[in-house]
Amino acid sequence: MTSPRPYLVQSSPHLREKDTTPRIMYRVILSLAPACLAALYFFRLRALVLIVVCVAACLATEALFFLARRKPLSALLDGSAIITGMLLALTLPPTFPASLAAIGAVVSIAIGKQAFGGLGHNIFNPALVGRAFLSAAFPVAMTSWIPPVSLRVDVATFATPLANLKFQDAIGQGTLTSLHNLFWGNIGGCVGETSALALLVGGAYLLLRRTIDWRIPMGMTLSLSVFTGVFWFVDPTRQASPLFHLLAGGFLLGSLFMATDMVTSPVTPKATWVYALGAGLIIGIIRLFSGYPEGVMYGILFMNTFVPLLNHYIRPRILGERRKG
Repeated sequence: MTSPRPYLVQSSPHLREKDTTPRIMYRVILSLAPACLAALYFFRLRALVLIVVCVAACLATEALFFLARRKPLSALLDGSAIITGMLLALTLPPTFPASLAAIGAVVSIAIGKQAFGGLGHNIFNPALVGRAFLSAAFPVAMTSWIPPVSLRVDVATFATPLANLKFQDAIGQGTLTSLHNLFWGNIGGCVGETSALALLVGGAYLLLRRTIDWRIPMGMTLSLSVFTGVFWFVDPTRQASPLFHLLAGGFLLGSLFMATDMVTSPVTPKATWVYALGAGLIIGIIRLFSGYPEGVMYGILFMNTFVPLLNHYIRPRILGERRKG
């Protein structure tokens, strides 16, 4: 008579996904490659310096926190600090000083991530925390623009498409940047937000690999399109079309790569829709009615604040659970 087969007793989880944190992070890094290559093409050495400085500063800051907390430096290889540095660099103007970019990278990791306990515990997107700090501390440097090398225009009078729309009534003057240039990237703006094509290629890769939740970019697109579309329909001579708002500024970068951050976005489908629709609405309100030409950063950070509440109150009912009351 054979002895009974022993049972293996161990703690959960008993079912494990094939994807690991480093694998997901490096997939996101790969998806950002088209935007980085486009930045190098349009802004040359300026873009390269910002990307290298931000990534290096993020890695160095995270390493110091690991040493202080007696964690192995091998954790730096998970790729999360690299992503933060890349995203921060892509949200900066090409003229931004490298020394100030390094400060923003330190703030991104130290305050936006490690102050909450590290990866998986942060409430806000770390790269946007760093950018918000830089916008408040160095507003002039954050709003100084140059055209891409492919454009031969006067740098002194150059402005981004959203700034033209907000401050110069570009539609009424017939000088609104064409959708063609917005799509290819032959415009001015932050390092990584000019080429919609490059961002769409990277975002499509993440969607096909199911690395990000499709509801977030879809919800933000629907919300922003409907909100801006109403005003465009009423007065197309003074308001830009919804397609312009989708292609201009940092909307694609924010909706595909920042709002979809798994740590700072909701975990349930219904909560995700509320989160995405709210972010798109806030972006539209800021762009149309505030004194700022852009609202992507504020829209995402604002909705990041409500993610814990959304996860708590908007969740599917457990099988057999009775409704309270």
